[in-house]
Amino acid sequence: MFAALQTAGDGIPPDIPPVIRRHESTVGLLRATRDFHASDSMIKRLSEPIKKESGMKAIIVAAGMGKRLKHYTEDLPKCMLKFKGKTLLQTQIAALRSCGVHDIVVVKGYKQEKINYKGIKYCINRNFRRNNILNSFFYAEKEMSGDLILSYSDILYEKEVVERLLGSMEDISIVVDIDWKGYYESRTDHPIEEAENVILDSSNRVMEIGKILTKKHDVHGEFIGMIKLSPRGGVIFKRHFHRAKKLFRGKPFQRARTFEKAYLTDLLQDMVDMGVDIHAVIIERGWREIDTVQDFEKARMEFGDQNLDGKCRGRGTE
Repeated sequence: MFAALQTAGDGIPPDIPPVIRRHESTVGLLRATRDFHASDSMIKRLSEPIKKESGMKAIIVAAGMGKRLKHYTEDLPKCMLKFKGKTLLQTQIAALRSCGVHDIVVVKGYKQEKINYKGIKYCINRNFRRNNILNSFFYAEKEMSGDLILSYSDILYEKEVVERLLGSMEDISIVVDIDWKGYYESRTDHPIEEAENVILDSSNRVMEIGKILTKKHDVHGEFIGMIKLSPRGGVIFKRHFHRAKKLFRGKPFQRARTFEKAYLTDLLQDMVDMGVDIHAVIIERGWREIDTVQDFEKARMEFGDQNLDGKCRGRGTE
């Protein structure tokens, strides 16, 4: 069975063979769906209880002030800005839940009283004015166990992006868009130089990440602000955070002025430098960052019944 999968060519998605190696009983499940001519709707009904019992948790950081959105965030966290009648945070919660991720934690800080959805756990970053995204995640450290997704709160994304990430069997995976440059057309308030770029090797492992300059022949994309950690990956992630905090507290860290002001990408780069494998899950669009007034107003005008990239679904690849 394994040999057949390995030689099946493009017809078998690359994440399927590792799944079957890890859970050989899935072979029987696949044969049952074949032998009993299971319909797509039947397979979907069978998969829903599995998703609900998956134990996957998501932590969303929504503590920042969103200063670049100016008057729009004078009285609101930017995750509470609305698109088509729903807040940015609501669209994220809906996308996660549609993929079976029901255990959701939000780290809030600025205007924390404005964020109050039922069925969501909350952690409070009271020091949000003096720290940044990386440290903000660790206000939810007590929730960092098991299989875990970490996400920025200022991104709109389709559920297919979450599905791609959930399909990764690596310990540490990040979502990287390789068709990202078009998003920066006319984006003068957030120029392309500020993108969190990722340079990859031939196996889609991260070589460099952050606000870096890429060369013409580099294999690269943009980190969208979502990562997935296996239980082992979570242990590695937390261990490296505390090592770096002990060594660099109050000092420059990677590209950050101080460790307290570090981005998530600063820790990821530090881990790569220490020899940790970080795998890229490749997508092609299907998401938007909302960082500036220009981003918000453009997305609000364009965000309709079409997908976030205005194209057909199913463009995600790995």
